[in-house]
Amino acid sequence: MRYMIIVKGDERVESGAMPRESEIQAMADYHEALEQAGVLVGASGLQPTARGFRVRYQNDKRVVMDGPFAETKELIAGYTIINVSSHEEAVEWARRFPNPKGEGIPCEIEVRLMFELEDFEQTEAIDRMRRINVGNS
Repeated sequence: MRYMIIVKGDERVESGAMPRESEIQAMADYHEALEQAGVLVGASGLQPTARGFRVRYQNDKRVVMDGPFAETKELIAGYTIINVSSHEEAVEWARRFPNPKGEGIPCEIEVRLMFELEDFEQTEAIDRMRRINVGNS
């Protein structure tokens, strides 16, 4: 079961401020523990939205909009993907995730179960996705 741990963005992240050394150390310790347990799939922080863009679908057109984006509560600052054997194991790992804003500061992360190809009806398109290794754990 793959889960994505989502760190939400805020004004500090959007300003381009780099994490404090203590935050980097906490994340390194956490991700090292995930790696040692054999459950780490991948992780990364994301650059501020000023360095990104969105694609808006309008009928049959695609409109590209450059960042930055004003509504920071809708933004993602980073993610970690884990592959665990149960929901309970995912909860335990998520509880250990370092507070992205620093200990003692109110914050929340979001954890979402990812789809696996086996969740879908097995069709030719799903077989193609499997062959190109999309959606596999």
